[in-house]
Amino acid sequence: MKKVIISKKLLRTIGRTNAKFNLIEEGDKVLLGLSGGKDSLTLAHILNHQQKVAPFDFEFKAVCITYGMGEDLSTLSNHCNKYGIPFEIYNTNTFELAKDKIRKNSSFCSFFSRMRRGALYSFALKNGYNKVALGHHFDDAAESFFMNFMYNGALRSLPPKYKAQNGLEVIRPLILVRERQLIDCAKVNKFPLVGDEACPAFRFDVKMPHARANTKKMLKDMEENNHNLFVSLKAAFEHIHKDSFL
Repeated sequence: MKKVIISKKLLRTIGRTNAKFNLIEEGDKVLLGLSGGKDSLTLAHILNHQQKVAPFDFEFKAVCITYGMGEDLSTLSNHCNKYGIPFEIYNTNTFELAKDKIRKNSSFCSFFSRMRRGALYSFALKNGYNKVALGHHFDDAAESFFMNFMYNGALRSLPPKYKAQNGLEVIRPLILVRERQLIDCAKVNKFPLVGDEACPAFRFDVKMPHARANTKKMLKDMEENNHNLFVSLKAAFEHIHKDSFL
């Protein structure tokens, strides 16, 4: 079996993030939401590695939430089994529910995201997990900040850790990692990624979301003109002067 290659820089960033925000600690039971994309699958391998080398003990399992569309997850399941990643599929009927809930030409992303997150929380609570890990990275945090700023009139982003109303702690171990690092990791290891075939949007006559794609392009253009953009953003996220706002 070919060994998974994870760069030292990526592992160092994850380690510093965990130490800084106390994301995973002794005795934690962590449930990872695994979509099969580059972010969550890379995180699954990182958690699998950390479990072997960390100076504390923790449990983790990767769970893939289905929408009930007859998704074929055999390749993902075989990959996890091959590398010893604890894995389970949790089936839902979200797709059937969406037929009644989503109107023609309406936005759909928030609905599916909300339902998937609810199913993830439900599985975690039912099976005794105290933390839920998500695969959001720093590019996601930057995009969320600018989307809230431009479209919602709010200054907010994605926290490294927060407590949900149901008592679960939600953690983002990749929150200080750049997306390109995860792309590189997935390419080097030739991970069998789950792509757009698992997206319910392709089976609905719905309006495709554009805000995130536009924001991603805007940030890409900005970074081309200012190579230190994301370095400055990271610093800015830690140095917020509340008294300078209305």
